[in-house]
Amino acid sequence: MSGASRRTARSRAKAPPGDGYGDAAAGVRRAITGSGSGKSRDHGPLHLMDVRVRTLLGIGFSFLILLLVAFFFYYHHARDAENLEFEKMMRFVTPFPAPKMLDLPQFQGEHKESLYWGTYRPHVYLGIRARTPHSLIAGLMWIGIRNGQYFLRHVCQDSDDLSTYGWTEHNGRDFGRQVLVDKPLSLATSFLKQKGSFSGYGGDWAVRLEVQNLESLLVEERWDSAHVFFYIADEDGNSLNIGREEFEFHNGGLLASGWRNDIGGWEIHLKSQGNLEIHYAGFKTLDMHNLTELVQGTLAFNARSTGLLNLPDTSEVSPNVVVFQLSSKLPSTLDIAFVSRTDLENSGIKGRINELTGLMLTNQLNEKQKDFHDKYSRYVKRMAEDDPETTFVGKAAIGNLLGGIGYFYGESKVAIPNSFSKLSGGKFLHYWPAALYTAVPSRSYFPRGFLWDEGFHQLLICRWDINICLDIIGHWLDLLNADGWIPREQILGAEALSKVSEEFVLQHPSNGNPPTLFIALRDLLNNMKLGHFSSEEVNKVSNFFERAYVRLGAWFKWFNTTQSGKELNTFYWHGRDNATIRELNPKTLSSGLDDYPRASHPSEDERHLDLRCWMLLATDCLHSIAEILGMKDGLSKDYGLMTKHLSEFELLNQMHLDDASGAYFDFGNHTEKVHLRWHDVNVGNAMGRELFRETLQRPHSQLVPHLGYVSLFPFMMHMIPPDSWILGKQLELLSNRSTLWTDYGIRSLSKTSSLYMKRNTEHDPPYWRGPIWINLNYMILSALNHYSGVDGPYKDRAHALYKELRFNLIRNIVRNYYDTGYLWEQYDQAKRGKGKGTRPFTGWTSLVVLIMAEEYPSFQV
Repeated sequence: MSGASRRTARSRAKAPPGDGYGDAAAGVRRAITGSGSGKSRDHGPLHLMDVRVRTLLGIGFSFLILLLVAFFFYYHHARDAENLEFEKMMRFVTPFPAPKMLDLPQFQGEHKESLYWGTYRPHVYLGIRARTPHSLIAGLMWIGIRNGQYFLRHVCQDSDDLSTYGWTEHNGRDFGRQVLVDKPLSLATSFLKQKGSFSGYGGDWAVRLEVQNLESLLVEERWDSAHVFFYIADEDGNSLNIGREEFEFHNGGLLASGWRNDIGGWEIHLKSQGNLEIHYAGFKTLDMHNLTELVQGTLAFNARSTGLLNLPDTSEVSPNVVVFQLSSKLPSTLDIAFVSRTDLENSGIKGRINELTGLMLTNQLNEKQKDFHDKYSRYVKRMAEDDPETTFVGKAAIGNLLGGIGYFYGESKVAIPNSFSKLSGGKFLHYWPAALYTAVPSRSYFPRGFLWDEGFHQLLICRWDINICLDIIGHWLDLLNADGWIPREQILGAEALSKVSEEFVLQHPSNGNPPTLFIALRDLLNNMKLGHFSSEEVNKVSNFFERAYVRLGAWFKWFNTTQSGKELNTFYWHGRDNATIRELNPKTLSSGLDDYPRASHPSEDERHLDLRCWMLLATDCLHSIAEILGMKDGLSKDYGLMTKHLSEFELLNQMHLDDASGAYFDFGNHTEKVHLRWHDVNVGNAMGRELFRETLQRPHSQLVPHLGYVSLFPFMMHMIPPDSWILGKQLELLSNRSTLWTDYGIRSLSKTSSLYMKRNTEHDPPYWRGPIWINLNYMILSALNHYSGVDGPYKDRAHALYKELRFNLIRNIVRNYYDTGYLWEQYDQAKRGKGKGTRPFTGWTSLVVLIMAEEYPSFQV
């Protein structure tokens, strides 16, 4: 009973005779006994009954009133509680109430227009669109061969088995060159954008396609001709006009035209030095993610009808998709020019087309290519001039990272926690419609936004083009919801959704992701302080931080409240499955390290070392932003106090250090006696076998003895004093071939770990349990570089390890690129450092460029 209820009961027990309850009782007694003050009156049976009835009716009425009042309060309390829960649920999909980052003046005007058109469809081999929710889009397809069968190439996918593909040069803005090798063909695609005085919004652009046979193939294996397909489509459904009803052999002409609100009238023109056979097809559809199937089905139908593998030269009424089949003898060069604002008189169309085709296009492409190479050479100053192979790989790495920047628009799907399921009537809610301009980890497997990858991407992009960097980070921060949460994986729009398995679509508002954007923000702060920016750039960065401060604070608060541990300033990644019977060690997907071993039995007692270090980085970064901007709010003091607390070296050691080995570990409810064992199970009407987890020893609270990347986080973030014996131990563990060191990079998990290279389930091979990952090797190099530059007894040892590890990483990445044609997601720690996992992976593996340039983030301002 509450205090208020107890007080009400006491007051009713002491009520004086004159209150309502006393009068009623006295009346009943008088009616029965005839006693009481005043004269006695003769009450016959009827009168007596009447009194009783009236009295009992009075009591019943009072009880009914009380019942109604109680029901009223209960009903409204329940409604209030339900409304409160509903409001709490809706906060998951409500934007954070603060001015948007992208509304800053620096992201408007010339900046916004300069980035309007681009190769912003990284999931296809060549895809062009504008940074607008519903754009005019263009793309490339071609016919390839595999195992004696013809296939249509369009969407980047590993099963196409291309020898190589990717942007070897791209400046992120108006130029890029890509090479695709699909035996027996080699296709080179060049993209160029320009803004002339007659251009519409965003300017004009051109694509050059160069198709030829591979010189190394035998003559009898070469193709005489090739079939490439170029399409133009309007996501708004606007009708497109086909240039002419019948295409003949010629070397140029109008392919298509149309009109849009954003750019006015537009036209697509084709020019070629050789004869072409051109066929076309027009379609009416809004399903742009199904274009491959649409074209492939049309080709197959026409082949059955006519015996020719051609488009049918027909169109649906008012098509919004037009595909052109361009068949030519090899080698051939095709120039496709897009010009806008063609609806105005004296728009200079002919001159603009000439600038974007033929010799004038060649000259512009050569000039842009030279600019790209010059900028790269200035940037990577420390690379040896006489190492062309390494230089080529570095250019390809940054080129494909920049060329892989995409623009997406749509709504994330947010999973509804069980406690809210009755309120929603479904399993998920839609996030608000939003745009995301972002780099992607891999064009084949992961052509979408990943929160923890993006911080690493921006370490490279911010050095190449700070305005693009700020724009990308601004887009991510505008995805913050009312609670300060950002969905860790962004799958926006039908095209992005078509590349994702259903199990990974829903985003869980209880799960975080490493806030790596703070690494890039810290880097911006350092460069601003060191005077590496122009005065104009300083103003832009300052304005950016001033607006971002409240959003970053809310993001930090979300981590600080939802991922907190039992003890003050301890943290653990929430969302691990503590009831699993199939996983050897329950995954920690939100940490970004997926199957890296944690405590065997997830609980609230866990303390995750990596999250503690991320929180220190975040709070220290926020404190530094407040200091640089001169903010005197109470939050800045809180950030300072928390930074001081999380920086306490002895406290870190008390919670995470194993004194015997000098290694840092997680803490949790753990036992090493867990394994997977086959069990016979009924599968329908038959017997089958499945792996189930068995625990052979009772877990208890302890340090989790798995040495690996997590153990190195205090070292990677420069938290260990340079004169501490613990630093010496870190270097010993790092350089020991029996634990972490290889000739190709640092393993993710020590060979001494009981889970080293162990499968987590029957279908989950080891992921972060041994293979070499470049993002954290880069962080390790950053620490070695830091400790080799400060005074201490381990300075020389750190420097020697730095030089050797840097050499090993660069050599292995470059060798794999030339052996396979790709940068990889991870590298094998045993089999000669062989690339494995996803390809091409020019997300954080492109950090090899920073390794070449010896550019590292600092964790101290």
